[in-house]
Amino acid sequence: MPEKRKYELKRRAERLNDTRRRITMATLELHRTVGPAATEISEVARRAGVQRVTVYNHFPDEGSLLAACSAEWRALHPRPDPAAWRLVPDAGKRLRSGLRQLYRWYRETEPMTANILRDASLVPALSPFVERGFGAYLDEVRRVLTEPLRARGRRRERIQAAGRAAADFHVWRSLSTLGDADAAELAAGLVELAARPIRGRPVGRTQ
Repeated sequence: MPEKRKYELKRRAERLNDTRRRITMATLELHRTVGPAATEISEVARRAGVQRVTVYNHFPDEGSLLAACSAEWRALHPRPDPAAWRLVPDAGKRLRSGLRQLYRWYRETEPMTANILRDASLVPALSPFVERGFGAYLDEVRRVLTEPLRARGRRRERIQAAGRAAADFHVWRSLSTLGDADAAELAAGLVELAARPIRGRPVGRTQ
């Protein structure tokens, strides 16, 4: 009898997990195609093959559903790891390699990323995921890509501004027709231009 009970509990857990994932995947597809702001729970339920109440039973609020979607999306489309770029000491090579990887990821995730950034101001529950998740990730990308370009003062501000532009999704979109390698080359060139000494001093010197 205990074995039967254990089996039944296991099957129930499996069914619940399957339902939860179907809801999550249905929501992800709607976010990718129409965006979070236009996603309706009734359509999520229809695509997942469940009732609206089932969606709320698994995800009682918008934040919990967004958290599940975010975790699922990251697992399916992992971001390039900036920590690995630190193994490339040369500033130019690091910039180009890192930006190429970032741009490939942007291309892979373009519809979803565009919709999320567009709707972040329209869906209050979405903002923390963008700011603490995507935004924090891009801050780390910029730090790692530009850290070999040591400078102080105004030149450091220029490097940081160029690094933010190079890593920006919308900047990549404006360059994407060139192909990711050429886009990365152009963006890396912007950062290197910002790193040039303002009064003709060698790049390796601070000012």
